[in-house]
Amino acid sequence: MKKHNFSAGPCILPQQVFKEASSSILNFNNLDLSLIEISHRSADFVAVMDEAIQSVKELLDVPSGYSVLFLQGGASMEFLMVANNLMKINGKAGYLDTGAWSSKAIKEAKLFGDTQVLASSKDKNYSYIPKGYEIPSDLDYFHCTSNNTIFGTQMKDFPNTDVITVCDMSSDIFSRKIDVSKFGLIYAGAQKNLGPAGTTLVIVKDEILGHTGREIPKMLDYNTHIAKYSMFNTPPVFPIYVSMLTMRWLKENGGIEWIENINKQKAELLYNTIDKSSIFKGSASIEDRSTMNATFLLTNDALKDEFSKMCADGGINGLKGHRSAGGYRASMYNAMPLDSVQVLVEIMNELERKA
Repeated sequence: MKKHNFSAGPCILPQQVFKEASSSILNFNNLDLSLIEISHRSADFVAVMDEAIQSVKELLDVPSGYSVLFLQGGASMEFLMVANNLMKINGKAGYLDTGAWSSKAIKEAKLFGDTQVLASSKDKNYSYIPKGYEIPSDLDYFHCTSNNTIFGTQMKDFPNTDVITVCDMSSDIFSRKIDVSKFGLIYAGAQKNLGPAGTTLVIVKDEILGHTGREIPKMLDYNTHIAKYSMFNTPPVFPIYVSMLTMRWLKENGGIEWIENINKQKAELLYNTIDKSSIFKGSASIEDRSTMNATFLLTNDALKDEFSKMCADGGINGLKGHRSAGGYRASMYNAMPLDSVQVLVEIMNELERKA
């Protein structure tokens, strides 16, 4: 039976990427050696890093003056690295609180200085994106989270400000066009739209670094990793290689414009079904709905068991909502095909006919 994997992450990747990546474990580049046993400083792996970095620059049209890094520790490590590298001694930063991950980033930043929550949607269980907030001009940086996997909300635009803007794009990077020049730093854990867990993409404007006045441990200093080409220590070679393959797949099929159109089709199909239904309802504000993570509820708890059985019979995997949000969550990352969303929609419509 074909599985339709709506898991929030780690998540689905393109099938051709799975095939190429699996073969590299046994015999990489016809070396009769595995990718995971060759030196990360060998010409074969340096070529992987070269292509991965160049692909990021091409797909996102990264301007000159920015460095692209592949680090470790996930987005959670970036929560503290951002503050450590950008918040000056006796400085301050502003954060937009839109969910669990931004909340965790705020807690880490508070260890380094004055951390102001400029706006929050916690009052309604993070079901919307705050608007109309002001960003003080004396902040060292402003931090936001573009997409919220748990609660199914997404920033549709970003504030215009002269303050350095930092964005956690872990769950919607490469899903839509963005203007990188509006940001001083972008970071994203790989395990949504890029590759397996284990590496973290960082895009940073070089000129914003080195101004905090504090001594930063070398492993936590972005300048260390820029100087060492993301190889200050042994990099996570396999996740970087798979990320490279995923970006190659994306470029071969038409790039960001191509995938953004498909992502819109998937989201519209599912949200239209929810909105027309008498037994399902969306849980996120309509204007802030995420194209990556659709969250919804059943209006009649008596239908839960039947819906679960129908999903299991139809090969639907990973639909259960996060414990803090409840209900259901359909994660539709780049590699999720439109026909899988159609299968889910047909099951939802069939349940409605039975109800």
